[in-house]
Amino acid sequence: MKFAFSTLACPRWSIEQVVENAVQMGYDGIELRLLDGEIIDPARDAEKVIEAVSLSRASGIDVCAFDSSCRFNLSDPLARAQNVADLERWIRLARQLQVPIVRVFGGERDANAQQTEEQENAWVVEALRQVAPLAEQAGVTVVLETHDAFSSARRVARVLDAVHSSAVAALWDSHHPYRVGESVDDVINVLGKHIAHVHVKDAFRIPDSDHWQLVLLGEGEVPVQEQLVRLQQHGYRGYVSVEWEKRWHLELSDPEIALPEHIAWLKRLDQALPAV
Repeated sequence: MKFAFSTLACPRWSIEQVVENAVQMGYDGIELRLLDGEIIDPARDAEKVIEAVSLSRASGIDVCAFDSSCRFNLSDPLARAQNVADLERWIRLARQLQVPIVRVFGGERDANAQQTEEQENAWVVEALRQVAPLAEQAGVTVVLETHDAFSSARRVARVLDAVHSSAVAALWDSHHPYRVGESVDDVINVLGKHIAHVHVKDAFRIPDSDHWQLVLLGEGEVPVQEQLVRLQQHGYRGYVSVEWEKRWHLELSDPEIALPEHIAWLKRLDQALPAV
């Protein structure tokens, strides 16, 4: 397996610190969500991204994905069009820098909106169909994450089956399908052929609530080990990326503690897996 971490984990690190720590800790790659602690804008921050990718590769660290904030289940057609335009910028930047993956969201459901789930799905399908030809030409894969209102692997699979493009695939976030009641087999059965990128995180449900507490890998109830075993059996050969959400949850352990713990856990698991 190849292992990376998202820069969400280290909002206070410079890109030099990110790369230096990736090398020292034994990661193969990084996933760019933040630079200098801020969410990346593909237009405003293009030069910074180019410099970050160059620095990473010079140190032998791959940049395996760009994590955009683009989302498409928006009732406002102008807002959807703006997100499509932003995604096209991301794809062009990924093509220029030969970064293979760009992440997108379906989006969170607006509790006050009147649209049905089918209508939301149709908006996401339409947006992804718009960018699919550009992504295909660029050799870039746009991955729809199991997240927010699209946490269900079944729902993501319905969208991807409707888009029907080799350049539009799935990002399996280990936590969210489990959180909404889907087993590992459920995810593999409906989404397996689409999975092009993986985020791993662990958590446990806080008793008597719908809230979850993120914890280090192996310390929660998310079946991450089973997920990775099944992925290997299924033939997955992409990156497994640690998404330690320190940027959003300041109470989490600092990256100097969490990232070495995560890579050690992943490598122990990797060494225990049978060769295929």
